[in-house]
Amino acid sequence: MLGATAPYSVAPTPFRFPALAALAGSSAIGGRREIVLGTYLAVRLADDAFSGAGLSSDARAERARAARHWLGMIALPPSVLAALAAVLDSTTRDSAAIADGLRGALSVVGSWLDEGSRLEVRMLTDALAAQPVVK
Repeated sequence: MLGATAPYSVAPTPFRFPALAALAGSSAIGGRREIVLGTYLAVRLADDAFSGAGLSSDARAERARAARHWLGMIALPPSVLAALAAVLDSTTRDSAAIADGLRGALSVVGSWLDEGSRLEVRMLTDALAAQPVVK
């Protein structure tokens, strides 16, 4: 019986962005891996801000501040750092601003991502852009 799991087995750990996670895990330490990890962080925060995780604007601002600090601690090219920081900053605003931030970041980091990772970021961007703007 293929696909069956033992009753004592641990459930697989789900990742919201499996292609980004797999790319980060398979990339060599440094360079590309740090760019992909920074992108994964920014995309996760963007998704959390959008998904209705129940985060207040203060909580989103605090998370963005802490994530920005973390990004500053890893070796990223200045253009990548600026683009990802813009995504983090946008998570305190509406879905249209987050979508714009993700589009800008994808134009900068896209060459370091594989097709599956770019697709995941584009799908989130499209979902954010389709959201009605609440004023």
